[in-house]
Amino acid sequence: MPIDLKSLSPKELKSLIANAESQMQEARAGQVQEVRKKIDALLSNAGLTLADVYPVRGSKTGKRGTVAPKYRNPEDPSQTWTGRGKRPLWFAAAIKKRGVTAESLLIEGAEKAKAAPARKSAKKATRKRVKRR
Repeated sequence: MPIDLKSLSPKELKSLIANAESQMQEARAGQVQEVRKKIDALLSNAGLTLADVYPVRGSKTGKRGTVAPKYRNPEDPSQTWTGRGKRPLWFAAAIKKRGVTAESLLIEGAEKAKAAPARKSAKKATRKRVKRR
């Protein structure tokens, strides 16, 4: 039995919409429960957990690999830097000294810094000037 929406007042339409939305939420919740039961049954029959099937990737709780230090402070050997992230103050200060290079601060056995590829000179963009009268 279809409802004639044109014959309803604005108040009745609002009530109908609210009832329909609550009914939709209940139906959605029931659907989610059914799917969860099916998934739980499949997992328990297979002897698996959800984490086995869908491992968590990229979360902050996940393990991250450690990087070996690449540079060592010559004045305080306990201070090292991996070469990633912001340069530590001791590294920046050491580089400013005459004769000190990043390569001279490398820890023995650490990979040498790759030389940055030479940049191609970019042509300067110019605009033609148009005479205006």
